[in-house]
Order: sequence, then structure tokens, then C-alpha cells
Amino acid sequence: MEKSSLDADCCALNTVLVEEKRGHLIPNGNAHQGVNGTLICGPISAATGAISSAAAEKKKGYPERETWTRQMDFMMSCVGFAVGLGNVWRFPYLCYKNGGGVFLIPYVLFIFLGGIPIFFLEIALGQFMKAGSINVWNIAPLFKGLGFASMVIVFFCNTYYIMVLAWGFYYFIKSFSSTLPWSTCDNPWNTENCIEIFRHGDCLNGTIGNSTFGNLTCEELANGRSPIIEFWENKVLNISDGLDEPGAMNWEMLLCLMAVWVMVYFCVWKGVKSTGKIVYFTATFPYVVLIILLVRGVTLPGAYDGIMYYVKPNWSKLGEAQVWIDAGTQIFFSYAIGLGALTALGSYNRFNNDCYKDAFVLAFINSGTSFFSGFVVFSILGFMASEQGVDISKVAESGPGLAFIAYPKAVSMMPVAPVWAALFFIMLLLLGLDSQFVGVEGFVTGILDLFPGKYYMRYQREIAVAICCLLCFIIDISMVTQGGMYVFQLFDYYSASGMTLLWQAFWECVVVAWVYGADRFMDDIARMIGYRPFPWMKWCWSFITPCVCMGIFLFHLLNYKPLTYNNVYVYPWWGEVIGWCMALSSMLCIPVSFVYKLSGAKGTFRERWEILTKPVWGAHHLEYMAPDTDIKSLASLSPGTEENKVIIFESVM
Repeated sequence: MEKSSLDADCCALNTVLVEEKRGHLIPNGNAHQGVNGTLICGPISAATGAISSAAAEKKKGYPERETWTRQMDFMMSCVGFAVGLGNVWRFPYLCYKNGGGVFLIPYVLFIFLGGIPIFFLEIALGQFMKAGSINVWNIAPLFKGLGFASMVIVFFCNTYYIMVLAWGFYYFIKSFSSTLPWSTCDNPWNTENCIEIFRHGDCLNGTIGNSTFGNLTCEELANGRSPIIEFWENKVLNISDGLDEPGAMNWEMLLCLMAVWVMVYFCVWKGVKSTGKIVYFTATFPYVVLIILLVRGVTLPGAYDGIMYYVKPNWSKLGEAQVWIDAGTQIFFSYAIGLGALTALGSYNRFNNDCYKDAFVLAFINSGTSFFSGFVVFSILGFMASEQGVDISKVAESGPGLAFIAYPKAVSMMPVAPVWAALFFIMLLLLGLDSQFVGVEGFVTGILDLFPGKYYMRYQREIAVAICCLLCFIIDISMVTQGGMYVFQLFDYYSASGMTLLWQAFWECVVVAWVYGADRFMDDIARMIGYRPFPWMKWCWSFITPCVCMGIFLFHLLNYKPLTYNNVYVYPWWGEVIGWCMALSSMLCIPVSFVYKLSGAKGTFRERWEILTKPVWGAHHLEYMAPDTDIKSLASLSPGTEENKVIIFESVM
């Protein structure tokens, strides 16, 4: 049996040499990884070469790349990463702001024009190349700057995003008290302008009189501040007057930040084998809490008005450009595109996993969660508006304003308020926690992939994760000072903004579709999953999605507005310079890397281009890309060199 196998392999090798002379090639497994898409053929068979290579690596102690224990581990990790705080605090606000149910029309359209195609592209690319966000671009080495750009973006995200978790953890701890500290005005951080309850509607109608807080005029009421706002600004943030006044350290927040980073470290330190188990809890429990909060919310007075305010269509909004831009931008934010983490998660898949089907299932879960969260949020906001006697538009917030001001204020009005507060903030913490540690996983995967097996050492993953967490923690210290909120907004507005993600997504599509080849990549996907995806994907990568990305990118650029805090504080010029430096640090990786590699190569421009755009294949391609017998399916390739001993390996169906 072994002899016949060897004979067959020798025949296959001879066929390769014959076909090579004709300008065709059958992929041959017998080779060492070369550069620029080349594989150096030796005198032994494909099977023997693969076995010998694997045995040599095993003998040296190099670990094989991890794979998910079960495919559901991958699905849950993607859900945990992509479904995050933006689904709960950004989508519902955008929906009500942009015409209610009408907003779903551009939103669904952009799902199929940009969201799913790039989501699928990143997962499939990681699965095919079996590499993290940097080495995955060995598929077109000239554009490896895309990998470094995504690493810069995800590093910034890992740095500032965790502050939201630290704030949520702080609120969660403070929820364990008989009276919520943000519901009263008798705390050390409250000012004389603090007012617990008042009805603006009565004041506007001139019917207000004496109340529990004394006989105050409407002018005095207009200057009143809610206890939740004072808790947020005076206690949690203890905010200073500007970016140039860092002030003192908030030691309570520093401890919360440290605790959250420790949690993240122990979720990631052992790799996907442990991460894949943890996400079963962190990705599913928030749905349980959302359902509980929805059941509670719809039973409150005013909930129906809030929900109708959320979904009632306003057809005139479809004519506004901002509505379409918001829909497109939200897709790129909520699908976690351009960060490289999806590529890292896909790289741990089995080579033959059906990632095409996975992409559609995950997109449905992501967008479905966003829409479902709107009912939870607006049922509560409707109740709060009813209690205060104001229009819902006065209480509707997005971002941290919803999580740390509007919603805590609403739960403080409910019976058994601490229970609902604790439930909400544990949900917030878990929603953000899995997004955070999967982001760290993606960053560490990209870093470790840069070191070949010969540099492997014991505990290198644990050490790499520790260094990453420690470095981010040191930077985060600037965000737990009195001026920390200004630093946080600077990171949020520039480092991982819509413009950087759109720029990244645009180039990903261009490189795969036009440099590597859309048809070629579709063949590679068919090699993995056993069938060709619908041609719509190829059309999107080639034409539609790049146009959508660049259109929204230019809109953001032309409508750029300087960063402000609460629409009052305007950042100084040097603050904006720092912000633009963070944005450009990722965006310039692509052109700078392109020019550097091109200028360092030899030959004419065409020769340099051909050399630098030839893929560098990994060892796993030798295992899975077995020789084909169908000669018609071969692709013509560049001729070999020196007695036809160098063969260009191309992935073909």
C-alpha cells in the first residue's frame, strides 16, 4: 500500500514538471516554503516531504497552530467580539434619530453592500492563510502594511475601550447598596444645584408650586442638575476644566481598571482553548439579561410610547444624506471590521470550515441584537420620560450618556432599583469584556505570528499577553485622572474612528479583488468549503463595497468637525494634532509600507510589482492543496527558473 502511494506521488511530480513546461501547474505538496509565492521542489514525494517536515517540526518542539475545540467556539467568539456595547447604546439612538423604522431600509441595504462582504472576506482570509492580521497579507506581500494598520487600530481600541468596562464595573459595585448613590442629592460630591425630581412640563405650563425641594422659581429649576449627572461628572470622572489640566488620580477607578485588566488577562493567556470556553458565558448571559430587562420594561408606564417613538417610520428622513451615512458607519462599527481580530479568529478554524454560512449567521445575530436592544432601551426611556413629564427626545441618549446617565437614572425610579441596576451593569460589563479580550487575542496573535517556530519558547503566549496588557494599562492611567475623559474622547474620536476603519476596509477589498484577484480568491474559498459562493461577493469586493467605503470616507472628511466635550469645551489645537497623529499612525501604514517595499526591490517597476505581489504560502497549504487530476482546472503561471526546479504554486480549483 505504501509503495503504490509513493509511485503515485512520483507520477504526480513528473506531471508537474511536464505541465510546468507548458505553462501550467498542478499544486505539489513536496516543497519548502519559499518567498514570493515560490516552492522549491526536492527529490522526494509530496507525501514524504509533508510527513518529514511535520516530523521535523514536532521533533524540534514547535507547536502546531491551535484550532477551536468545536466550531461553536468560533461562532461564540465572533458573537462576543462583534456584538458589543455599540449594539446596545448606539444603534437604538441612531434608529430613533434617523426616522425610526425607516432607518432599517438603508441599514439592511448596507449590510449586504458592505457589512457581510467584508465580514466574510476577513474570516475567509484568516481561515485560508492560517495567520493573524499581519501575516495574512502574505497573500500580497507588497500590501502587508494593511496588517500593521489593523494592529495599530486594534491596539488603540484595546487601550481606551476598557475604560468603559472600568466605569461599568465601578457602577456595578456601587449598585450593591439599599439606596443607589446616584439617586439622591445628599452625597459629598453633590452641589447646591442638585435637584432629585422635578417636572419640566409643569414649569413650562406655569403650574409648578411648592415641592419637596422647596419653593424654587423656573429659572432656578433650569439651572438644576440631576444627581446622576453629578455622580458621573463629580464622583466617577471628577472632571477638570480641560485637556491641559490632568489633575489628581482617581484611585477607586484605578483599582477598577486594574481588576478589569486582570480579568482580561486570564481570559486570554492560554489561547483559544480557554477563550472558546469563556465566551459561552460572556456572549450568552447578556441575552438573558436583555430579555429580563425587556419583560420588566414593557410592564412600566410609558413603555408603549417609548417603543413607538423607536420604530414609528418617518419617511421624509430617507431623503437626508446623513441617514445613509449613519447607517453605513454603524455597520462598520458594529461588525468590528478592519480591526484584524476577525482574521485572527478565522485563522483558528479548520481549513474546510464553511465560513460562508458562518458569515451570514453571525451577521443576522449581530444586526438582530441591535434591533432587539432598541426595544429594551426605549421601553425604559419611555418610562423615564413619562415619570419626568418630558418628551422622549429629551431623555434619549447614545454612547456613554445612555449607559452611565440615562439608564441609571431610569432604574433609580423603579421599585427594587439596586437589583435592576446590578443586572444592567453586569450585562454591560460582559458585553464589553468579550469584545475586549477577543481584541487582545487578535493583537497578540498578530504579534506571535511574526516569530517563526525556531524562536518558540515556553510560556511565550503568556508573556506576550502580559506585556500587551501592562502596556495598555500604563497608557490607561492617563484616563483615570481628572482630565481622563478628555483623553478618552481623543482616542475614541480619532484612533479608531469611522475614517480609519473605512480606509482599512477600502484597501482590503482593493488588494484581494484587484491585486490577488477576486476570481482567484473565490477559487480558494471553493477549495476550503467545497462550493463557490454566490458571485455577489465577488462583485461587492471588486466594485460596490470599495465605492461605498470611499464615499462614506469622503463624506466624513468633508464634514469634519473639531472635537468638543458636551458641545461646550473645544479641544486646543495641540489636542487635535495628537488626535490626527493617532489617526494617521494607522492610515499611513499602508502607503508607507508600499513605498518602502517597492523602493527596496530591484528591477523595473513591473518586475518589482510581480515579485512583491506573489503570495508567500504557509506549510498548511502543502497539506490541503493536494495535487489535482483535472488538467482543465489548472491556471497558467509564470515560467520556472534554472532547469524548472522553481515552481510557482497557485491555489486553483
